[in-house]
Formats: sequence, structure tokens, C-alpha cells
Amino acid sequence: MSCPIQHTDAPLNPAVKPLEWLVGSWESDGLGQGSFPSIRPFNYTETLHFYHVGQPVLNFMFNAFHPDTKKPMHRECGFIRMEPGTQNVAFINAQNTGLVEIEEGELNGLELTLQSRAVARISFAKEPYVQQISRTFRLKDGKLEQTVFMSTENQPLSRHLHITYRRTAP
Repeated sequence: MSCPIQHTDAPLNPAVKPLEWLVGSWESDGLGQGSFPSIRPFNYTETLHFYHVGQPVLNFMFNAFHPDTKKPMHRECGFIRMEPGTQNVAFINAQNTGLVEIEEGELNGLELTLQSRAVARISFAKEPYVQQISRTFRLKDGKLEQTVFMSTENQPLSRHLHITYRRTAP
């Protein structure tokens, strides 16, 4: 199950035109790999939806699933904005774990590199607390890759997730 996506016939706002390569629906091409020093390695599948409603932002919805049971695991949703006249990008993200973050970074062609600028969490979030996240989206040979690094109170910035997607809808 995924959250509903609002489709529109509105043209893509010129403010986010450089991110047009992300727009559409994506599905994992094989299994994603997750790891972190304090947890057992795991696999997952995921769907991504990047869409717009004509505003100067992209909306996104990410849904991860257990590869065998297909049960929902992790969910993220939010917005992507660009600073006018630059390649600077803001990625505003809320997660079903109670984590909310603002990542900022730079667009370089078909690669978007982001670092957390602010991380907040619900008062009863599970420890150890996430302190920093960085992620990269890269389009290569028609496939989208996402790599996520994370640090917590007791673990340095380490690779956490890596997955490749194929586009399923424009």
C-alpha cells in the first residue's frame, strides 16, 4: 500500500525544471541493502514517487517494504525546493519513525547530494538518536540510485542504505 499521489495537468514550474529527471514513479530494481554498525544487515524493496502540482516544489513519497512479506516498513514524504538562480536544493522530509529533517545540498547535472541541516524527532523516539543524514540521488543509464549515510549519538557517519530503481511511470 502506498499513499495517494495527486496527479495534475499543470506544467512543471520552471523553478524545479533542473530536477525534472526525478519526476515520476520508481520501483526498486532488485533488493535494497541496509546496514549500520548497530543493526543486522537487511534487504528491502521500495517505491518512490516524485510529483508536482505546478508549484515551485516537487513533492515526494517513499515507501519501503519487506522483500518477503511485502509488509510496509519505512515511509518518508516531503518536498524538494531549489534556491532561485542557483543549484542549491532543500529536501524537507518527514518519516514514519517520528524523525523530521531538512537536508540541503547541490544539484550537479543528474546527481543530487544532500546533507542534513536540521534533525528533529518526537519526544518518545527510539534511541540511539539520529544526529546526521546525508544522501545522494544519481541517475545513470536510466536507473536511479539512492545512497544514504547516517550517524547516531554513538555511531559515526556510516553507510546505511543503498538501492537502485527503475522508472515505472513518467
